[in-house]
This record gives sequence, C-alpha cells and structure tokens, in this order.
Amino acid sequence: MDRFTSVFQDNGLLVAFGLVGALMLVGGWLSKTLTRGRMQGSAIAILLGLVLAYWGGTVTDGEHGLADFSALSGLSLMGGAMLRDFAIVSTAYGVDLKVIKRAGLSGGLSILLGVLISFVVGAVIAAFFGYTDAKSLTTIGAGAATYIVGPVTGTAVGASSDVIALSVAAGLVKSVVVMVGTPLIAPLIGLNNPKSAMAFGGLLGTTSGVAGGLAATDKRLVPYGAMTATFYTGVGCLLGPSLLYMVLRAIVGG
Repeated sequence: MDRFTSVFQDNGLLVAFGLVGALMLVGGWLSKTLTRGRMQGSAIAILLGLVLAYWGGTVTDGEHGLADFSALSGLSLMGGAMLRDFAIVSTAYGVDLKVIKRAGLSGGLSILLGVLISFVVGAVIAAFFGYTDAKSLTTIGAGAATYIVGPVTGTAVGASSDVIALSVAAGLVKSVVVMVGTPLIAPLIGLNNPKSAMAFGGLLGTTSGVAGGLAATDKRLVPYGAMTATFYTGVGCLLGPSLLYMVLRAIVGG
C-alpha cells in the first residue's frame, strides 16, 4: 500500500487527470441513462466532484477536499489557479473578432449591469442575514458576482476570514446553478448564437459556470460567453474594493 501511495504521489497530476476523466465518463453515462441527455454529462460530473470534495474534507478534516488524501494530492494542482486561468485564457483563442465587434455596446453594458445587479442582490441578502458593516456587505456582494471577485475584494477591504469564505460559497452556488440551469433555459432565451452568448456571459459573469453551461448547450458558444465572463471578473475586481465599497461605506458607514 505504501508503494501504491508513493506512485500516486509521484504522478499526482496524471492521477488527477485520470480521476477527472473517470468522473466525466460516469457523468456521461448517467446523463444518457437517467436523463436521456436532458442534463449534460459535464454538469453531472461537476456535481459528483463537489460531493466527493465534501466527503473528502469531512473524512480528513482538511480544507482541500480529496486533495487532502496524499494519494490524490495532485488534485490541488489541477484545481488550482494556474490551470484554471490557463483554461480560461485558452478559450479566447477560439473567438472570431468580427463577431465580437458586432456585439458592440450591448456586450459592454451586459458586463457592467451583470456586476452591479449581482453585487446589489448579494449585498441585500447579506443585510437580511444581519451583516451591517460595509466590509462584509461589499465582500459578500462581490462573492455573488463570482467566487474570485469575493475574496479579492474581501482581502482588499480587510474583511474577516469567515466573511470571505461565505463570499466564496455564494459564488460557487451561483456557478453550479448557472452551469446546470443554462441548458434548460437556453431555448427559452434564444441562447443559440455568439452575440447572445456574449451577453449571457457578461450578465452572469461566473466563467466556470458560463463555460460549463454553454458547453452543455452548444460548445461552439463557449469562447464567446467565457470571454465576456472573464472581462466581468476583471471589472468586478476593479469596482468591488474601490467604487462599490466606497458607495456602501457612504450608505451604511464603516
């Protein structure tokens, strides 16, 4: 067993890719068997991954899910910021610049409105749960934008660690809801062309959720939605700890 664990540790990233690939196969099989393709295998695989991560953290009393098992430590690298950001940036290479220009003002407005609406909704919900200081309201509101904007904003304004963790949780819930719900609502909102995909990504902004949801809807739309969603994250990181924080501080005080 020690030799087995040692081999897995020495090839951690390879093991991580193998495990994720196996989850994708299981997700695809469950999609065809249980939902007849109505829910895409990628969405099911992500839900299974979240369940396994929760189980791993519970069993090990750790903070990194399955990666807390030494034999699966490669998952911390595969799921880390480096490969995540690489995947996000790589999607931009599939974008047709002519289509981007046709998005025009609507694409830019969707990003701005998406950040502001998500922030306001998150801050209002945080207020209902008893948070009254500007730091907490801003951090949770930013987390409702994305789970990246939340901790970036919270760290910048000096929010407590539990509030930052809550902002990450809010962003993760949003990401999963968008990922699972996109294929279901796509026919109802005309999400079937690059322009609508860019507006969709700009309004919702969670890059992983938008990319996963569009992949389950039409993989050709992924680069366009992911592109505006990525810009959304950047705009959120700029506005969250600056303008939005100052506005909330003026309203509710420090």
